[in-house]
This record gives sequence, C-alpha cells and structure tokens, in this order.
Amino acid sequence: MFARKIRVEFEDNGQRLPCPLKWLDNFSMRNFTNASVFDDTLPVSDGAMEIGAKVPLAQLKDAMEDWFRRKSYLPKGAVLVISEG
Repeated sequence: MFARKIRVEFEDNGQRLPCPLKWLDNFSMRNFTNASVFDDTLPVSDGAMEIGAKVPLAQLKDAMEDWFRRKSYLPKGAVLVISEG
C-alpha cells in the first residue's frame, strides 16, 4: 500500500526480536499518538510495517520507542531498531 517497507524490532540481552503486531497496531492508532506525521503507517505483521515516503525514520523510531516504554512493552534496557528494506 505504501512505498516503503520497514522492519521494527527490539534488541534485548543481545537478542533481536520482531515487535509484535499488537504493539505496532497500538502505536499506529492516531488517537493515541496524536501525530499526523505518522498517519501514513500501516502495520502488516509482527516486525513489519509499510510507511509513506514522507515519514521520517528517526522521528518514527523515537516516537515508537517512547510509546512502547510508556506502555511497558519494551523491557528495561531494550533498544528499538528500525530498518528499511
């Protein structure tokens, strides 16, 4: 649907795992993020999203990591990793 495909994973204790679809869906609901820059995001499966050409990856990573921490999804010390392709 969107031009770019990205992987959304988290690294914890040296192991990299895909973010569950539930997390991605939760973030993508605009009534929670209230940031129109992320309107062009579509979760498709665990660890996979499609995004629009104008979605800034660095800003998306920061916003997702913040949201996942506030929701207590990310384990303490875990790091979010977003890669395109």
